[in-house]
Parts: sequence; structure tokens; C-alpha cells
Amino acid sequence: MNLPPGVARTWSQVAARLPKPLLQQEPVDYGESEAVLTHRRRVVIGVCLLGTGLLGASLSTRPGSKQFYASTLVVAGTWAAGGALSGPLHLGWIEGRDDRLRRPIVTPVATGIGAFGFFYAAALVSRRIPLLDSALIRVLRFASHGATPAVVLTTCANGMAEEVFFRGALYAALEKRRPVATSTAIYTLATVSTRNPALVVAAGVMGTLFGLQRRASGGIQASTLTHLTWSVLMLRFLPPLFEPRPDPHDGSLRRHGKDTR
Repeated sequence: MNLPPGVARTWSQVAARLPKPLLQQEPVDYGESEAVLTHRRRVVIGVCLLGTGLLGASLSTRPGSKQFYASTLVVAGTWAAGGALSGPLHLGWIEGRDDRLRRPIVTPVATGIGAFGFFYAAALVSRRIPLLDSALIRVLRFASHGATPAVVLTTCANGMAEEVFFRGALYAALEKRRPVATSTAIYTLATVSTRNPALVVAAGVMGTLFGLQRRASGGIQASTLTHLTWSVLMLRFLPPLFEPRPDPHDGSLRRHGKDTR
């Protein structure tokens, strides 16, 4: 189909800026010295152990309480400090189909929206699986019981801090040791401390995506923007799916056919 010259020119410009396929892009090698890598690995090991314990403790607190917000921010501070103390981190670049390098902005945000759509559809299915349904209710109560600004703040703080540490410091420390698979495995294992299968599954799926973004771009900007976009959308639209609804017959609360009186 022949497009009008103006439309064809605009489409050509847009197409040129589209990123190359995620799996085809080459990683960026910053050539860190062995001394830097050794220091980074020592920091990463200690912060992994500390952060994992604090993460499990934070989700054992009462939803909406001061203790919850304080402990969650401590977890975020631990991940962020670990990333900062481990050595230099990089934002990365995304390579377009015109072979030009650009800072990743639009593509990561669009990826976060797409990831949210996938998880929203998965949540509709999970409501029919008792184990996942119960796990989602437990984790979403932290969003529904708290003040919205505070919940958004802690969610964004943790999302950014996780990328700084797991796709920043940890990924760089792994160097050529299958960093995507290994960093995702460690990220998922850290989430096991929450004892929530829904969070563990999400960590495995999203950790893989974040790792691929890190490998393709050579930095943490792409995965951070995707993580924040996905997290905020999940926070905004997922809790209403699992709220109790009044039974029209007797006024009690029912959810998925269960009486919650």
C-alpha cells in the first residue's frame, strides 16, 4: 500500500527509532578491573543476605502501620546503599533500528504497560486458583490498608532500589557468569523470604524481563522505568479485583462465591 509522502516520512522516522529485538542486542562491556569486581562481589554478598532478611520481616508487619512503612523504606535503603557502595553503575543505552544509541525512555515505559496487561490477565485466572488467590489477597492488603501517597512512595522506592541493586550491582558482579539467569534466580530466592507464592512468581517472571533489559542496554535505566511503570499500574488497578462485594440477597460480603461474614 502506497502511503502519502508525509505519512511515509513520519512512519520511516518512527520505525528508525524502534529498538532492535531484545534478544538480538549486544551487551555493553565497561571493562571493570578485577579489584572493582572483587569489591563489588563482597558488597553484594553481604547486602543480599541482609536485604533478604529485612524483606521477609517487612511483610510480616501489620498492613498500613508505621512499622510497615518504616521497615519497607529500610529495605529500599538497604538495596540502594548496596548498589551505591558496590561501585560505578550505568544508565545504559538502547540501540534503534537505525543503529543509533539513545537513552531508553519510551520503550521501557511501553514494556511496563505491556507487562501490567499480562499480569492483569493472569490475576483474572489466579482468582480461580485458591493458593494464588489467597496469596494475592495477602499482598494486596498492604495496598488497600494504607494511605495512597505512602503506598505509592514505598512501592516506587523499593522498585528503584531493587533495580539499582539486582540489575545494577548484582548483575555487574556476576560479569560473564550467566548474569541474566543467575541474577533472576537470586532475585527470586530473596523474594522467597516473604513466604508469598504470588510475589515469588512475579519476581521470576519480571526478574527475567529486567535482566534481559539490563543485558541489552548495559545499564539500569530501562529496567527501572519498566519496573516503576508496572508497579504503579499494578498498585492502581489490581486491588479492586480482590475486594469483597456486597451480596445482593442478604447484604453480607461475598468474594468469588465465598461468604465472608
